[in-house]
Amino acid sequence: MPGVSIHGVDVSRGVVAAGMQVELYALTPVRKLIAAGALAASGVLDHNALSASMARGEYDAVFQVAAWYRAQGVALPQTPFLEVVQYRFGIDNPEQHYHLPFKCTPWGYSCFRGGA
Repeated sequence: MPGVSIHGVDVSRGVVAAGMQVELYALTPVRKLIAAGALAASGVLDHNALSASMARGEYDAVFQVAAWYRAQGVALPQTPFLEVVQYRFGIDNPEQHYHLPFKCTPWGYSCFRGGA
């Protein structure tokens, strides 16, 4: 099953990041928006373009962290530590699936290639 899946979780409160705005861009040969939207109630970005094979190259996943925490009523400093997280990754084998778990708090995050 080729494609990309993105799953967001707020590990500081133990909840999925439902509603967080996320964009996925291809960077090669030029920056191009592939998918954008809010994470679903499951914490997954549900977008048809993500199930297609992705070309070999570099990609950016962009997570609107501070806006999401504000919308959740989480108190943030006037200048938040994390406003937007941009996660650059590469796809080498277009026939493989690339699962991108995004674990966050207002003060840190983790992105990695998962096994889903």
